[in-house]
Amino acid sequence: MGKKIVVKLGNERLITPGGMATVGAILRRTKLYEQVDQIPATEHNKTRITNSDVVGAQIGLLCMGKSDYTAVNELKEEADYYSLILGTRAIASEETQRQRLDAISPYITKTLEAALTQTMVSTGINPTPCYRDFVPIDVDTVPFDNSNSKKEGVSRTYKGYDGYTPVLAYIGAEGYALGGELRNGSQHSQKGTPAFLRKSIKSARKVTDAPLLLRMDSGFDSEENICLCYANATRTDFIIKRNLRREDKSGWLALAMDETEEADIRMPREGKAVYTGSTYRFVKNIEVRIVYEVTLRTINADGQYLLAPDLDVATYWTSLAGPDDDECENPVTDAEVIRLYRDHATSEQFHSELKTDFDLERFPSGNFATNASILLMGLIAYNIVRIMGQESLKKDDAPIKRPVKRRRAKTVIQNLIYIAVRVVHHARQVSLSLGRSNAWRHTFKRVHEALAV
Repeated sequence: MGKKIVVKLGNERLITPGGMATVGAILRRTKLYEQVDQIPATEHNKTRITNSDVVGAQIGLLCMGKSDYTAVNELKEEADYYSLILGTRAIASEETQRQRLDAISPYITKTLEAALTQTMVSTGINPTPCYRDFVPIDVDTVPFDNSNSKKEGVSRTYKGYDGYTPVLAYIGAEGYALGGELRNGSQHSQKGTPAFLRKSIKSARKVTDAPLLLRMDSGFDSEENICLCYANATRTDFIIKRNLRREDKSGWLALAMDETEEADIRMPREGKAVYTGSTYRFVKNIEVRIVYEVTLRTINADGQYLLAPDLDVATYWTSLAGPDDDECENPVTDAEVIRLYRDHATSEQFHSELKTDFDLERFPSGNFATNASILLMGLIAYNIVRIMGQESLKKDDAPIKRPVKRRRAKTVIQNLIYIAVRVVHHARQVSLSLGRSNAWRHTFKRVHEALAV
């Protein structure tokens, strides 16, 4: 029989989320605190609690994967420590946190959007290209389930439940958050998208000088979006999946069978033929390339002959020059365009992390403007955690040895945010001591030193 384990209460100052020190260091690199404190006084901020106290604490909690207002009570237990490492003056009560966010949210959208970009620029982030020198911008809408609530803006989403359908933009193969906008659940994808794209492209230009490749699904198949990508101020290469609407699929099959070269016809198995090629159409006097993939099945995967052929057609708008463009030295093949679009599906993983790892699917407020601000704060927290995760990959000193290109947010939160530290005060200096039994101690020390101001 094993020995009995006794639990004792000591006086050692042990902090579990030691990684909040790195979160605070990255936040201090931005101008967020200074700018939110410039918001004119309201009845709610005539106390000693500043706007930056509230915003800093909320982002810190989101980095811990907590979005509810009640979580701020955990910070109150060690208020002086958390305000020190987050760079704020104090920690607000749960009631003040809620009331202040409601009061300032209508005025801080642009400030939060700017801080989102600053998290990348200030830490020297260089987004990884997806193809050649092209850095991807992946834009998509994603439903957030807020069923059984009476929150402002909640309505039926295309997934069949009540909630919100925000539009989100990510940059680079790593999926750094570039922008986000909370929307009513029933709002169509295209509504408000041109303005959102202009902001996203402008933000992307601050992050990288590399050529950009915008990727969007068929919900964004619009002449307005295509023309925007050709405009001088927002010139960006793109791949947008087309919405066939009422187009006749058989017409695409006839085109494919007539124009597709033999080298671009694949026969993965008996009874299945895949035709890949390009054609061109005019969009408001602009000749735009369309890449198509037409799949004809006469026998199903089980070997059963079909009474009527099964036909699938997928088409994509793109500005990338094809092999038939004599003026282009490095054309992009039809197959490569299709592959690049399919890689856009990786953004679904980013959506999942945002909703689950940061607990952002169900928003804490009944106020739409407040939830819109919390979404942006969540994206800032997402970027901070993503930056920490990518920094941790630069050396092979972490206990996880699997070869990965990015760490999942949950892994970073568990091992780098929730790392246990002992707080030591000595010679007017505060230091965090890492125990020898923590396998992530070397990684955390390196990451913090690389990102701290």
